[in-house]
Amino acid sequence: MEDFWDNHSFVSEFILLGFSRDSQINAILFNIFLFLYLSTLVGNGVIVILIHLDSHLHTPMYFLLSALSMLDMSYVTTTVPQMLVHLVCQKEIISYVGCVSQMYIFLVLGITEGWLFSVMAYDRYVAICYPLRYKVIMSPWLCGAMIVFCGLWGVSCSLVYTVFTMCLPYCGPNEINHFFCEVPAVLKLTCADTSLNDQVDFILGFILLLVPLSFILSSYVCIFATILKIRSAQGRLKAFFTCASHITVVTIFCGPAMFMYMNPGASASPERDKILALFYNVISAFLNPIIYSLRNKDVKKAFLKVTGWGRVPE
Repeated sequence: MEDFWDNHSFVSEFILLGFSRDSQINAILFNIFLFLYLSTLVGNGVIVILIHLDSHLHTPMYFLLSALSMLDMSYVTTTVPQMLVHLVCQKEIISYVGCVSQMYIFLVLGITEGWLFSVMAYDRYVAICYPLRYKVIMSPWLCGAMIVFCGLWGVSCSLVYTVFTMCLPYCGPNEINHFFCEVPAVLKLTCADTSLNDQVDFILGFILLLVPLSFILSSYVCIFATILKIRSAQGRLKAFFTCASHITVVTIFCGPAMFMYMNPGASASPERDKILALFYNVISAFLNPIIYSLRNKDVKKAFLKVTGWGRVPE
């Protein structure tokens, strides 16, 4: 083993290849991603501010939504600013330490967000199936404890992912065919056997994606069973739209992430991986404030109240 390490030179930095080597295409992509990034920050930032300022939004559901918005702003900031710089600069280098840091922070935020979706599904389950006990069950203490659990789970599991990935020898080439340091893309550069990493990634993917998805699915089975018992068609529609936004966001985020992290690395296409990563990293964060506020009268009322532009009719 010592001979192996002694006979190999290890990389101290990586080159992120990004999307294209064409400067015109990169200029177009720069404008698109800059718009998406700024819109994500503004949209999610507005939701956080509205929830903080309007006392009518001081409920468990909006407390969890504000946590999701803050996660989304942090999530895109981990990758997009660097991607924007690389799109306009010829130098697309990231240091080894920078790559490790980006990978770890990205995983922490992503795993935390995935489990937060299951907490939000539980919140909807309690609100619709046990409306009279909702405020008692979803107490501030329980909401805070569940968010802390999501964060600790993200911190610990991300450490396993990162250590198993970056403890491998990287002897060159050092070109990562991606727009940031993501585990599957980085693993393709190692000069060691990655079969153990593939197994660890699959097991962690099962725990971190399928387990919360099963919680979400079971919550919504109970929710839809309760909705069908509602006699009023208007009541059923209102309950359905309350859940539809959450289901949409979960699908956009978890579907591509599951496809990425639970597929064998050898069969993965770099271009496909970039598109999948855009969905659960950039697109979902951009769409979340739109999806959650589009049919949400409470958010619209809070916005008009805070801005003083008018009010939404009852």
